[in-house]
Amino acid sequence: MLSKALSLTRQSPSGSVAISQGFNSMTKSELIAELAAANPHLLGRDVEIIVATIFDEITAALARGERVELRGFGAFTVKRRDARTGRNPRTGEAVPVDEKAVPFFKAGKELRERVNRSKHVRNLRAPERMPA
Repeated sequence: MLSKALSLTRQSPSGSVAISQGFNSMTKSELIAELAAANPHLLGRDVEIIVATIFDEITAALARGERVELRGFGAFTVKRRDARTGRNPRTGEAVPVDEKAVPFFKAGKELRERVNRSKHVRNLRAPERMPA
């Protein structure tokens, strides 16, 4: 049932798909609302707790340096970025940038295939790039 709810597309009252910077977007509260609508046997507050718990557990595992794999969906990992010297874009001054850890998501095969089959994604154009 969860995969069915996640495959829903959101449309405006005029029937057009909402687009933000050339791509569809969904907020956490919109995800919760759609899951609650697709699962009327669950209370909205229960769906909110479920979604928050999933996100919290993924976040906690990444904070512990663990990998989180959701078969068919993808894998969350933490990548380390070495310390480096950056540049202040305004002044050009060299600025030290500390080492850091960043979350990384790699889509699974099933997710990639499903996205590539989607007519909504194929009809979207990449945002226009501003000339330099």
